[in-house]
Amino acid sequence: MPENHLEVKQVIAVRKDIVMGRGKLAAQAAHAAVLAAEKARSHRHDWFNIWFKTGQAKVVVKAENLEELIELENHARTIGLPAVSVQDSGLTQIPPGTITCVGIGPGPAELIDKVTRHLKLL
Repeated sequence: MPENHLEVKQVIAVRKDIVMGRGKLAAQAAHAAVLAAEKARSHRHDWFNIWFKTGQAKVVVKAENLEELIELENHARTIGLPAVSVQDSGLTQIPPGTITCVGIGPGPAELIDKVTRHLKLL
């Protein structure tokens, strides 16, 4: 597939073993989306540009726990995808330093699916 027709997306995986209000969860997912997009913009400008110009596709999925989030982030990085974890500052609902979610991509959907295909939608 030519690069200008490459399907590019971003996936945010959120821990389901943490109790967060809907607003808190949305804010954490937004942090992950922005941080991962910035990482892609710096390291994979080509993927970022395609993603940005084609509507910034995002999918939010559930991860079981911290261990699964770490596995997702490591797997993504191993295959060359931008990936970042989000640690909460602890000002409201959860303890400081709690890793709440991971942002993966933007990157080629085919690669991201290798990491996240098994996860259920939030």
